[in-house]
Amino acid sequence: MTEILCVTHKYPPHIGGMERQSYELIKGLEKYYTVHKIAYEDNENKLLWFQSLKSKIQQKLKEHPGIKLIHLNDGSMGAACLWLQKYTHVPVLVTYHGLDITFPLDLYQHKIISRLTAYDGAICVSDSTRQECLDRGFREESTFTVRNGVDHSIADRSFDARIVDKLKEKQGVDVAGKNVLVTIGRSVKRKGFSWFIKNVMPLLPENVVFLMIGSLKQEMPVAEKVLSSLSSTMHNKIQLMLGVESDSQDILEQLALHPNVHHLGNVPYTDLLDLTAMSDLFVMPNIVVPGDIEGFGLVALEASMCGTFVLASELKGITDAVIDGHNGYLLPSGKAQAWADKIIELFNDKPRLRQLSQQGREYTRTHYSWEIMAEGYREVFDRFM
Repeated sequence: MTEILCVTHKYPPHIGGMERQSYELIKGLEKYYTVHKIAYEDNENKLLWFQSLKSKIQQKLKEHPGIKLIHLNDGSMGAACLWLQKYTHVPVLVTYHGLDITFPLDLYQHKIISRLTAYDGAICVSDSTRQECLDRGFREESTFTVRNGVDHSIADRSFDARIVDKLKEKQGVDVAGKNVLVTIGRSVKRKGFSWFIKNVMPLLPENVVFLMIGSLKQEMPVAEKVLSSLSSTMHNKIQLMLGVESDSQDILEQLALHPNVHHLGNVPYTDLLDLTAMSDLFVMPNIVVPGDIEGFGLVALEASMCGTFVLASELKGITDAVIDGHNGYLLPSGKAQAWADKIIELFNDKPRLRQLSQQGREYTRTHYSWEIMAEGYREVFDRFM
């Protein structure tokens, strides 16, 4: 089989959407190619890993002279490997996820992006991300969209109803007889979590409970305290670069004011799936944050596979995952009354909501899979070999 090299710094055992996408992509590509891999793992300092990356790639190319294509799994990998453009005649393709194109640092936008366009090809996880690339000078004929997939086994697993008792025992949260909303993600501004608590929850009936799953810093980190002394513009840019949980403090303030809102922190993956399946609606209330976009909406697909209907903001890459009227409804970002009205409407008609949830799961199963994603990459790769 044709040999290719995949290079990624997002890979298990680290947990996250990009890590899962990278793992599933490499596994899927192994059906079509002999795949050589360079991936960051737990036992290395990440800075040292990046410093040694050039020698790692050079060594891999020396050991396997038959490699016909190199794939870099995000824009930061592309920036770190610009030297490849002069080092090898092997085609190099880069995947872009959103923020790795829109990151609002002048040096990055004006100096780095123009060099990223010189790679042989670009693969974007959504049409929105592709358009961001085209707006920055990427060539239309070599810039493609291949959407992320989702694990179908999520839909086939048995839901453990004991999660309701476990939630009460371990977290002190009683959802019996309640209408339950759930969301998943890091506490960053673009996710819209604090906005939702502050603006939508007061418009909902008292029997609605909102569960949040993901990391949440209980205290402001030292680095964040230092950043807070900078101008708001520079503060926001550095937050994006470092992946700071920029919404944590606002969420904590809102939690103290709303007894029906509970942040569960990080939970085991099986519990996460059971909590999602147990909930009535999954919400993804993203808001507009300049320079920061949701490149896709993998958590929405996973919620849909759990059999939970999705409400999401009609923004950027989210619309490539949530297809209005099929596996969810798209709502106007930042419009609290529209969100509240739709939630109340669905909670008032549970038979319809159950039907929508089932239809949504089948739509997602049919249109999204890791196999479909890997096949999309194969079709693009074969254009260059």
